[in-house]
Amino acid sequence: MKQTPIWFPGTMHLAALMLCGCIPTQPASHPDLVWGQRGHAPGRFDRPRAAVIDDRDLLYIVDKTGRIQVFDAEGKFQRVWSTPETENGLPCGLAIDRDGNLLVADTHYFRVLTYTSEGQLLPDKTIGGEQGQGPGQFNFVTDVAVDSRGDYYVAEYGQCDRVQKISRSGRFVLQWGGHGSEPGQFIQPRCLLMDGNDHLWVADACNHRIQEFDVSSEPPRLVQFWGTQGTQRGELRYPYGLAFDGEGGICVCEFGNSRVQKFTLAGQFLAEWGRPGRGPGELNQPWSVARDSRGRYHVLDTYNHRVQRFRL
Repeated sequence: MKQTPIWFPGTMHLAALMLCGCIPTQPASHPDLVWGQRGHAPGRFDRPRAAVIDDRDLLYIVDKTGRIQVFDAEGKFQRVWSTPETENGLPCGLAIDRDGNLLVADTHYFRVLTYTSEGQLLPDKTIGGEQGQGPGQFNFVTDVAVDSRGDYYVAEYGQCDRVQKISRSGRFVLQWGGHGSEPGQFIQPRCLLMDGNDHLWVADACNHRIQEFDVSSEPPRLVQFWGTQGTQRGELRYPYGLAFDGEGGICVCEFGNSRVQKFTLAGQFLAEWGRPGRGPGELNQPWSVARDSRGRYHVLDTYNHRVQRFRL
């Protein structure tokens, strides 16, 4: 069945604002595009859980079936493929490397897969695949990021909550973290985001905080961490997704609070969008947020099985 996006033109701004239920410190955003519904046909989703946008504004989304679907920024379906194995569990992280390839955190197979943008698997670029706590071994891989040199950073949880640095050639370099709530430790690091200064931002989900590391030094240096568990503005509950705003800020997608908040890089609250619900502008345990070249945010409204696009 053909999917019909739902548009919210400017004349419906007030109604969409009321549905959104946001009262940020600046005028609330409303979705200008809502698309997708539950199903396994192309263009439909079963709990979409990770998204990334490439430099052509193509949106890659993986859902709980192990399918990777590609859309343009208007929600138009382009193509689909599936990860090789799904019996043990499904991927939960996506990134783009310096060559434009798609990196897939194949969580329950303890590895990172690499695909071309057209969906061709590149087996010689697979990272990991062996379960364990040793260097270069992984437990449940959650996400991956790439620095300016092309080196990889892979987050995991399970027997150890850590980040490992893997060279561009696939060689283990170093690791840091460990299970805990002290600065530099993690409890389920869910999302990794690399900025232009080779600072790695980590959504430390079960510590309800964001940590920033300078990975240009060895060992990586903890720059700052911020976040307090709660439901009020500026507080966090299970941050799962991160996206830079292109203006010196960062957006945090909260699984626990069913909203997106915008902060300065120092952690000062700026704005929020969304509230729990099923209507347009409402979210149901979202997992991921990605920003396109036009400054629009695409939110995986996971348990509503859809995508919503908005501005903050």
